[in-house]
Amino acid sequence: MRLKITHRTEYSYDAPVSYALQRLRLVPGSGPTQTVQSWALQIEGAREEVHFRDQFANDTRLVSVEGAPQLIAIEAIGEVETIDKAGVYGPHQGFAPLWLFLHETPLTAAGAGIRDLAEAVGGGADIERLHQLATLVRERIAYQPGSTSAETVAEEALNLGSGVCQDHSHVFISVARLLGLPARYISGYLMMDGVSEQAASHAWAEAHVAGLGWVSFDAANGISPDERYVRVATGRDYRDAMPVSGIRLGQAHEQLAVSITVVQQ
Repeated sequence: MRLKITHRTEYSYDAPVSYALQRLRLVPGSGPTQTVQSWALQIEGAREEVHFRDQFANDTRLVSVEGAPQLIAIEAIGEVETIDKAGVYGPHQGFAPLWLFLHETPLTAAGAGIRDLAEAVGGGADIERLHQLATLVRERIAYQPGSTSAETVAEEALNLGSGVCQDHSHVFISVARLLGLPARYISGYLMMDGVSEQAASHAWAEAHVAGLGWVSFDAANGISPDERYVRVATGRDYRDAMPVSGIRLGQAHEQLAVSITVVQQ
């Protein structure tokens, strides 16, 4: 499937900015489940300071701005050819060792609720247990935009019983690690049925299974990622893979606007 993606992020300020530094992870790479046919990253109102691959092999850009203009616009546009591999991404590669994905992070720290959920996962082969886990996560956390924030930790989302794809992914990752399986967070895009305009990118989780390698699970939608998914960045949790993050100095008030379109070509 050939997908065309446009992702525009705008930061506007009511006064000149003393200084701001943004980290961008908005450029996907080719791999077992996708081939990038074309991709362009356009930046207005800021300058690129450095371009590198981080410890998870994510394409990373640092851009800075100070003074006027009082608008930063970042637009990623491209086309990606995808294939359906039934959620199987394959062998582990990259700079980060596999054991790193067994360690919890502040966003995926296991509390009593996470541990109870791990005990609720039945026996069987690892892949069967992971499918059970994905089902349990979807049952325990209702999809409800606005009920959580980017800072919500897995235990809090589970106790709340509602959240978004980020929360489903964090809970899945936390439990998978308790089960002794390396797990990681994936940020990217999803072509949604009947919806072209979106207000946020998508996220899902992967666990490493002996004999299969990394296997993807979208607990928020109750499916294994297929040809409608485009992966952009990976990490231990959302903070490692978030599309745009940064710091800002000064008293200027910031407003954020995001628009995303994912359509089949």
